[in-house]
Amino acid sequence: MKIAQYGTAIAVIHAIVHGLHGLAHVEIPVPLSILQSLFVGIVIYAIPMIAVVLLWTQFYRIGSWLLLGSMAASVLFGIYNHLIVISSDHVSQVSFESWGLLFQITAILTLIVDGFGCWIGIWALKTIQEPEKVI
Repeated sequence: MKIAQYGTAIAVIHAIVHGLHGLAHVEIPVPLSILQSLFVGIVIYAIPMIAVVLLWTQFYRIGSWLLLGSMAASVLFGIYNHLIVISSDHVSQVSFESWGLLFQITAILTLIVDGFGCWIGIWALKTIQEPEKVI
């Protein structure tokens, strides 16, 4: 039960922070490629919501794996696009003015929130006990 509650909480916070970051992307504008947009839509938005639904069912183990996988992928995507590759999506290329300030803050917040999401996913998987096998 606690796993589902914490997983739900982190997924909601994740959606809010990424939603605000997406708003900054639109308003600045900082465009995404088609592949990046697909990744964001599927991995960053859809899979965490599917994971949350599964956490509340008998398929909570699958939900835990999906939560961990989507959060880890989100962290890697954010590090790569905001901190490594110099492009219009890199934090050094966006000013600290107006929507740029929201972009900068949420770029870092996404990493923090998704890092906590990874921790919750790992904690959930460690907490879930394997059923004993009958020989």
